[in-house]
Amino acid sequence: MEWKTNQIKKEKVSRFEIIKESVTLPNDTEFDFSYINFSQGVCILPITDDGKIVCIRQYRHAIKQWQWELPAGMIDHEKEDPLLTAKKELEEETGYQAQEWIPLGSFYPSPGSTSEEIYLFASTGLKKTEQRLEPSEQIDLYTLEINELYHIINKGEFQHGAGMAALLRYLVKKDSFEI
Repeated sequence: MEWKTNQIKKEKVSRFEIIKESVTLPNDTEFDFSYINFSQGVCILPITDDGKIVCIRQYRHAIKQWQWELPAGMIDHEKEDPLLTAKKELEEETGYQAQEWIPLGSFYPSPGSTSEEIYLFASTGLKKTEQRLEPSEQIDLYTLEINELYHIINKGEFQHGAGMAALLRYLVKKDSFEI
């Protein structure tokens, strides 16, 4: 059985929308539930011709730390094709364009507290262009051997959930195509 929504309040805060709902649970209990309504996003696993992974280190103010990540970004318009956003974000954050794109599905990083859905892609056939960062982005670019990436994941230094999801989906799918 599904939850019955009795009342909804919405509050816009910057790029987020906080939803507060009064609901009735299947056991007839009344419950107040809140979550963040957040735009969809993309995350890209860029693979060079020699099998290295293009990673970034980016300052994340919410946790006041530099983080290892894969290129990623928010889909600006609700009806925009996630692949178009992925292409734009890859070039803006890394200064690369990709000749081939491999869709890896989508996932919900935290469905208990946000509506965010992130579309995952791998990209190959990378060609260098120019990095075009937004004013709020501080990004350093790295090209890592896969074993180097595994090492920083294993040490707990790579904590980017969308990046780990993209890598996992790629590794699971990898048998169906070559790097």
